[in-house]
Amino acid sequence: MKGKRAISNWIVLLVALHAIVILGGFFAPYDPAEQDRKSPYLPPMRIHFVDAEGHFHERPFVYSLQLGEGSYDKYEENTARPLALRFFVQGARYRLLGFVPARLHLFGTGSERIYLLGSDSYGRDQLSRFLYGGQVSLFAGLLGAGITLLLGLCVGAIAGYYGGWRDDLLMRLAELFLALPWLYLLFALRAFLPLSVSPLQAFLLIIAVLGAVGWARPARLVRGVVLSAKERDFVRAARGFGATSGYLLRRHILPEASSVLMTQAAILVPQFVLAEMTLSFLGLGVPEPVPSWGNLLSSLQQYSVLVSYWWMYLPALVMVPYFLGYLGLGSRLQQHEEPYKIGK
Repeated sequence: MKGKRAISNWIVLLVALHAIVILGGFFAPYDPAEQDRKSPYLPPMRIHFVDAEGHFHERPFVYSLQLGEGSYDKYEENTARPLALRFFVQGARYRLLGFVPARLHLFGTGSERIYLLGSDSYGRDQLSRFLYGGQVSLFAGLLGAGITLLLGLCVGAIAGYYGGWRDDLLMRLAELFLALPWLYLLFALRAFLPLSVSPLQAFLLIIAVLGAVGWARPARLVRGVVLSAKERDFVRAARGFGATSGYLLRRHILPEASSVLMTQAAILVPQFVLAEMTLSFLGLGVPEPVPSWGNLLSSLQQYSVLVSYWWMYLPALVMVPYFLGYLGLGSRLQQHEEPYKIGK
């Protein structure tokens, strides 16, 4: 019971984190592609409740930033210009859930731009780019993992149920894919594809590549489950009553692999998100100006950014809860499976 509660807690956490990204247009204060060339590499603005004179404010506020005296890249707060945060304000147009036109945002200042995670070299808001970029990266991970698990389920079911030469052929192929370094294979496959592609084409190519390289391990796990399940008494009884192979697989055998597939999904999604990030970080994934978590961090390839603008690391830190959520869920699912396996 405690194990199921822990699994539910991790699922709730992941649902909440994904909801923030899915509703990114509402939580993001600005259009992720909107530039403010007057504010490159602006540091994060701090939220205050107490002003410089010690007065408490019920409404949170930030101070506008200005260049420090004698500096060209060091900013300091202008305590003479507080900017009150307003909630549920009208702003840049976006499509809620990708379909519904909307302009309502969670917060804003109304007069000047606010940068809670700072800005990049073009003056684009890092928070907005993180939220919109998460829609690309997380969807790539989820869809890639879905394709991989579907392939693994089909291959493992065929190999485990029919056996014989089919099993030998499919498992030798799976061993080949397991032996290949998939990250380098990903680079090689992407290198053969054209560099100048549209964002949508690049996204679909990444999904296809991700889904094609990771099916071997789920297939071997599903095969093991099918080999065990097809010899059970209730399956033999159903076969004796004339049940077809399709019926046996659909109703009795493949449902036994659901826990394995859930665990593999929790493990594969963060791996595929990281793969998409790696490709985009190296300029081989989703191109600018469309944001993704990979190209959001691509500026860190520049030494001047690494040593001068610490806030450019912040998006990487904000990504950590998403990866920890999946890893925690995968760990709990594995722990939940062990007593079940021992009992059988």
